[in-house]
Parts: sequence; C-alpha cells; structure tokens
Amino acid sequence: MIAVTTVLLVYVAIAAAAFFFQRAMIFPTPAQAREPRVGLVRGDGFVATHLPGTPTIVHLHGNAEQLSDSDWLAETLALRGFGFYAIEYPGYGLAASTPVSEEAIYSTVEAALRALEQTVPRDQLILQGQSLGSGVAVEMARRGHGSKLMLISAYTSIPDVAASAFPFLPARLLVRDRFDSASKARDISVPVLLIHGGQDEIVPTRMSRTLATLFPKATLRIVEGAHHNDLVDRPEVIDALVNFARGE
Repeated sequence: MIAVTTVLLVYVAIAAAAFFFQRAMIFPTPAQAREPRVGLVRGDGFVATHLPGTPTIVHLHGNAEQLSDSDWLAETLALRGFGFYAIEYPGYGLAASTPVSEEAIYSTVEAALRALEQTVPRDQLILQGQSLGSGVAVEMARRGHGSKLMLISAYTSIPDVAASAFPFLPARLLVRDRFDSASKARDISVPVLLIHGGQDEIVPTRMSRTLATLFPKATLRIVEGAHHNDLVDRPEVIDALVNFARGE
C-alpha cells in the first residue's frame, strides 16, 4: 500500500511540474539575443526583420530560434526574387522581456502583419511557418492574412505533440497553449504546402499527413532521410518552397 501511494504521489508531482512549468518546455528560448543582419523594424509591440520586395514571404520561426537565425533564409529567398519578413515572438530574442503565451504571439504577429500590409498587398504575402511557427501561420491564415500557406514540420496541435512525447501523462488536459491547427484547417481556403522530414524525431511525420487531409487545398511533401532540425537547410526543400510560392 505504501509503495502504491508513493508511486501515485510521484506521478501527481510529475504531472503538476509539467503543468506549472509547461511554458518553459513549450517555448524554449535562445540563451542570448543577437541582432539580425537584415533590416530591423521596431513597431508598436513587435520586432521584425525586413528585406523589401514582392511577393513577400513572411517567416514564422521555430522554437529555440530568433530573428537572427533567419538571416541566411532571408538572403537565400531574396536571391530567388522574394521579399522577406520575419517576426519575433514575445519572450524570444530581442523581445525577450515580454511574457510569452499563445495569445501574446498571435497578437504580436497580427500587429506586425497589419503594419506590413500597409505597403505590401495581402495577395502578395505568403505565410511560412516552421515547427512552432506553423501553428502561428495557420491562425494568421484563418484570420485572413496571406494568399498562400507553407508549413514546415507542422503539428496538428501542441497537446498532440505533448501526448506523443509524454504518453504516460494526461497531456491533452494539461496544455494551456494549444495551437490547434487541426481544428482550424477546414476553415482555410488558400493553397497549403506541407513539408515534413521522414525521420522527424520531435514532431511525428504523421501529423503533417493528417493535416494534409484536413486543409481543402493541400500539397504534402515528405523528405525521406530528413530530421526536424535539418529539413529547411536542404536545397530541395528551398526549391519546393520557392516553386510553390511562385505557383509553379
């Protein structure tokens, strides 16, 4: 009886720790903020990098990243004829002093998009979300921003990712920041490209497969041999993103 009670208490303690410290796990941030090389924009409540041009790809980065990590992508896409705009999340990089949450990220990103739309028409904006950013991009598309949606290593929802990583916990009941892309997918009418690594060890590949069945206009590409953190670096992935953005 004592052993059972001890096990139960340990389990409850683990579940409680997961609940109270979940944002530290969901939103791991870079240890040190770095200034990006490309043009820096500071607006009302947001920070962004900007290389002007149309059409413009709006990049929403993944976890443990910041604006400066997108410098190489900005320069690569600029060479392919695109403008580039990347938005920093609250709690990350140059916005590290701002509290982070799902709603705080949505509010910040939408404010930045509205500012960008003063100079770039919505039909010239392509939303691109990577990992954590895929859920942000889906929400922005649901709100009417962007003419196309490109999702890299996308998840169905954060509770689904948590349940996959911690199957011994009631993760779906514990998670507060849900980023539930699966429930929003049928409301999004723009063309969607999903790219996922066949050997992704963080976000299961099956999640992009599921999303591909839910978006009305979805194209799915699985890159065999690619993992979570080496997917977007591959030339064939950049080619796929550029071709889709161009409508080819």
